[in-house]
Amino acid sequence: MICEHFRYSPLSFLSFSSPPSTRYHLYIPSSSSSSFSVSCSLMENQETHNNQGRSKFMDFPFVSSAQKNLMVDLVSTLENRFHTQLLPCTLPSDVQYYQSQTATAQASLHIRAAHNDSPIDFVLGSWVHSELPTGGSLDITSLSAYLNSSTDAPNFVFEMIRSSPTMLLLILDLPPRKDLVLWPDDLKTFYEDTQLDKHRQTLERVPEVQPYFSSSLYIRTVSSPTAIMVRVLTENGGVERMEEIIRDHLDPISKQVLGIWLDHCACAKREVGEAERAYLKKRDGLITNKTIEIDLGSSFPRLFGPEVANRVLEAIKEYFTV
Repeated sequence: MICEHFRYSPLSFLSFSSPPSTRYHLYIPSSSSSSFSVSCSLMENQETHNNQGRSKFMDFPFVSSAQKNLMVDLVSTLENRFHTQLLPCTLPSDVQYYQSQTATAQASLHIRAAHNDSPIDFVLGSWVHSELPTGGSLDITSLSAYLNSSTDAPNFVFEMIRSSPTMLLLILDLPPRKDLVLWPDDLKTFYEDTQLDKHRQTLERVPEVQPYFSSSLYIRTVSSPTAIMVRVLTENGGVERMEEIIRDHLDPISKQVLGIWLDHCACAKREVGEAERAYLKKRDGLITNKTIEIDLGSSFPRLFGPEVANRVLEAIKEYFTV
């Protein structure tokens, strides 16, 4: 999400879903062994490129050990659950990792689409590191998973925004993809029966944790009623207390919420009629286009410069636009 407090996040936490335009197709020519060798060489180069991009993403080089451990565990859990359904990341190398001309801002982006028979549309992970003009740095780590129109279940969104060693924002939500007033059964199935709200209540009992209220009414509108949006301040306890809170509170709660999403949303069998599919596609598309327009389009050029921003945005639009 692009929090108006920071305006630097690489991607919005809003709910997207659209079929990506790129898929792998293996072509083996039968008439030319030399062509086959070239194809094999290209595939090997692509595999090396993908491994390097993933390694860069999973490194999370600028965050604390507690935050890195949490991110690695979340990404690994999600990918292991759907490992046979996910395709390799096919983003260009200069999109998987990019930086500003002055190198004051760096970022890694990792997107994996899924096979057509999977309920997963794609999984997106990213990190951003930016040196602040006032000193210090802004570090953002995020993981999102988006479902396609074969299911009406919510998406998964996790984002941690740290603007100082003692201040952090956590966004953790299963954004609904249908109007919960018009579809009250979804409210019961995905939010009430799973007791999602107890995790927010538990976290807000920690003294240093405060509710965070976005000034954007649009963001409030598309989030779920059980969304965890909190600010953590540890000025008195310092960095050690922040690490303790991440390790002992944010880590287990984030993993529990991901587990709920995996078991009760992503892997749940849902009957979705044609009319509902059309509704989901339209709603997801509207939110996607709005996000790119007001969030990414304004923050990327400011952070990375117009040339880098355009390159990254064009690659993202292949997944996010309908």
